[in-house]
Amino acid sequence: MSLLKRIEQSQGQKPPGQAQPPEAEQTSSLSLKARRVVPLGTGAQRDTLADLKTTVQNRLLSEIDPNMDVSQVGEVRNTIRELFEQILAEDNIILSRPERHRMFEQISADILGFGPLQPLLEDDSITEIMVNGAKNIYIERKGMLYRVPLTFESDEHVSRIIDRIVAPLGRRIDESSPYVDARLPDGSRVNAIIPPLSLVGPVLTIRKFAKNPLTVENYIEFGTLSQQAFDFLAACVTAKLNIVVSGGTGSGKTTLLNILSSFIPSGERILTIENAAELQLRQEHVVTLESRPPNIEGMGEVTIRDLVVNALRMRPDRIIIGEIRDGAALDMLQAMNTGHDGSMTTAHANSPRDTLSRMETMVLMAGMDFPMRAIREQIASAIDLIIQQARFRDGSRKVVNITEVSGMEGEVITMTDIYVYEQTGIEQGRIIGRLRPTGLRPKFMEKIEVAGIHLPPSIFGVGMKY
Repeated sequence: MSLLKRIEQSQGQKPPGQAQPPEAEQTSSLSLKARRVVPLGTGAQRDTLADLKTTVQNRLLSEIDPNMDVSQVGEVRNTIRELFEQILAEDNIILSRPERHRMFEQISADILGFGPLQPLLEDDSITEIMVNGAKNIYIERKGMLYRVPLTFESDEHVSRIIDRIVAPLGRRIDESSPYVDARLPDGSRVNAIIPPLSLVGPVLTIRKFAKNPLTVENYIEFGTLSQQAFDFLAACVTAKLNIVVSGGTGSGKTTLLNILSSFIPSGERILTIENAAELQLRQEHVVTLESRPPNIEGMGEVTIRDLVVNALRMRPDRIIIGEIRDGAALDMLQAMNTGHDGSMTTAHANSPRDTLSRMETMVLMAGMDFPMRAIREQIASAIDLIIQQARFRDGSRKVVNITEVSGMEGEVITMTDIYVYEQTGIEQGRIIGRLRPTGLRPKFMEKIEVAGIHLPPSIFGVGMKY
């Protein structure tokens, strides 16, 4: 019985010769002429095409050599194409040229790539991909969310793609461990969560890795930061001040951290610590460390905190942590306070003051019974600068505060805004404003000058008119 005939029967359609007796049906099925599958927009015949694609793909998978080197993409595609054409010929299936091409590309994407997500991953204008179950896929482009007319075949199809992402990294996702952080081969950050925690089916979020990382010039062009502010931050990084980049989800913290790291002088030994490695440091002497979740027996976990403690034994000049979110904050502060100046990290917070409050909470999560004043003294002594970044409703990202952590007054950590963003209006739906210096010089200017850097007064707005 032909493949098309089996598909039609599975859809409840009467194939040719249905009214004939069984003997006649067998005879006619052997001499079944080639059938043409025509493109239709809706209904059972569209489902027939989807089932045809699934069946052809399953047969391809069963016939492909499992030991084939999938890294040789060109050779594998040629092999898939030969088998694909052979299967269509053997089962007397005729497709139009566009449909044949589309089905081949879909099957190739499922076998070699990431299924329906493959064209989205190849689109450089897309910065984030969000899969909410099999039938709902959204993207972020220029800071705005859009739904795309692509779907997976089923929740099982989504799960297969998730497994393909996490398995090469030695990670797993199943009912006992229903969420995972991972990364794609190009460095894109991935988070996946599946039922029973997700009630809408498997959910996949991909923060895409920029093939061409943003530069200082890009940030100035986009209005994220001013040239003045960049000159100031470059001096702070070179002078080995300890910096925290804070902001909400998707505000661009990691991107800014990448740009700031470009100001680190060559010749320094830099250790980066992340849950899923995505920092793109361009210096030569960089050691990248990545945390590890527990295995299926619940053993072997290596946390960010473990890596921070170990990093102190690796003679780092600087430690850069992708994000602090727990008791690792205590170890980070201790590293900053024990000679590892120039360290940088990111944190989720809505303002510089909130960042300090979150740091206090994260230190308490380390399980140490410190008095609050001692914690605040550690924070005030360790952190020199907080850079607050925000995503605005028009999709743009902007630095809204550059704030010095200046010391303690009684029980309170004191802070001084060096730069503040001022919104001046809205033009054609875009927010207009600028990051202005407050006219105040930070107390840590001595550290910058000791490093041989002399900033003009205009950096801080002195003698300038607005």
